[in-house]
Formats: sequence, structure tokens, C-alpha cells
Amino acid sequence: MILKGPVDIKTDPRLIVALDVDSYRHAVRLVKSLSPYVKVFKIGSILFTICGPKIINYIHKCGGKVFLDLKYHDIPNTVAMAAVEATKLGVYILNVHALAGKAAMEATVKAVEEEAHKRNIFKPIVIAVTVLTSLHDGDLAEVGIQGNVQDLVLKLAGLAKSSRMDGVVASPHELPMLKKQFGENFVVVTPGIRPEWDQNKGDQKRVMTPREAVTAGADFIVIGRPIIAAKKPVKAVQKILEEIR
Repeated sequence: MILKGPVDIKTDPRLIVALDVDSYRHAVRLVKSLSPYVKVFKIGSILFTICGPKIINYIHKCGGKVFLDLKYHDIPNTVAMAAVEATKLGVYILNVHALAGKAAMEATVKAVEEEAHKRNIFKPIVIAVTVLTSLHDGDLAEVGIQGNVQDLVLKLAGLAKSSRMDGVVASPHELPMLKKQFGENFVVVTPGIRPEWDQNKGDQKRVMTPREAVTAGADFIVIGRPIIAAKKPVKAVQKILEEIR
């Protein structure tokens, strides 16, 4: 979709850095130092709750793009209207929960397309969250979902595809299956990425290295703690870019 051209030796458009920090100042320091090497930053519920659109505006000012990772999960109209507001903010990627259902996903795609067309602005890449990388088969059983993680990911991804979503968020372990089933033009964003030199999984249960994920076909890889918790975040990013290449 957007990743088939030559890769800048200094950056890689597939790398998304997760700004999972607890202050605007910390986020600004990271964006300022990493912007020469990173073009997409993820803003999740922690940072957006703290500072709202201000951090999106700052990233744009620095020439970066935003993956707004708020995982909208509500009734169709609420999800669609939230996505419209994100579109107005000029985000690059936004996501909704596939478990919000087909009606919510269809309404979101339609509303985002209409808003982008009306304003003559970029239409965000709209993706659906399948199964969080912190979950495994036993966790699904605890909440009453029968079957295994891979089966559920495939089912939800199919629902997203039929709803005209641009792609999904999924563990790198599901990448080959998703690419085989839905093709190269169905975007897969993969969290649960840990560099070769940092295999501390934290609360992630289904992980891969950056090189493994890219080789498996990831369109985007999301990395947070190995970078933002490093003593030298720029060095961490450079090592990850080397590992990918």
C-alpha cells in the first residue's frame, strides 16, 4: 500500500514508536530527538488522556505522522463520530475494535471517507484491533470466547475486510496467515515487537523481533519500551533500524 519503494538509509517507514509516557514534556523530548529517524509515532490512551490533541499538533509540527491508538469500541454512531474527529486532527492511522462489530466498522469507514472528501484532506488508514498481544488462548476462555487466538484473529480480520477497513492490528505471529488470506494490500500493524537485544516481554505474550516481523510481511511494527525506556533512545532506534535492514 505505501511501503514498496526504496527505504531511506536513515529511517524506515514501517517503524512506529509508541509514546507510552506519562507527560507532555517527556513525549516532546522523545519526538524532538527521534524525529530524524522516526516518521510515525503512536499516541495511546495514556498520553492522549494527559494532553489531548496538543501532542498530535506537536508531532505534525516536527514533520511526523500520528497513529492514534485509542481502540474505539462503542455503538456504531459513537465510534464513527470519534473517528471523524480524529480525521479532522490529521492523523495518519486510527483504529477501532473489531469486536465493536460490522455495523460500527462500516459506519466508521463511511464517515471517515466522507469527512476527508468534504475537507479535501488525507483519509487516515483505518484499521481494526483483533486480539491484543497480551492475550493467549486461556485468556479468551476466561471471558467466554471459545476457540484459539489464531482462529479469532482470522475471523475478526475477515469481518474487518468485509467492512472495507484498510487492515488490522495483530500479533506478528498471525502475519503469514493474514497476508495469505487477505493479500498484500490489507495493512497489518504489529505490536508485540522486541529487538534481539531486548527480549523482556513485559505484558506481551505473542512477540517477535523487528527483523522477523518485517520478513513475515508486517506493514508497520510498533515498538515502545525498548526505545522510550532506553538510556539513549536514539541509539536504540538506530540499532533497531540496523536490525531491520
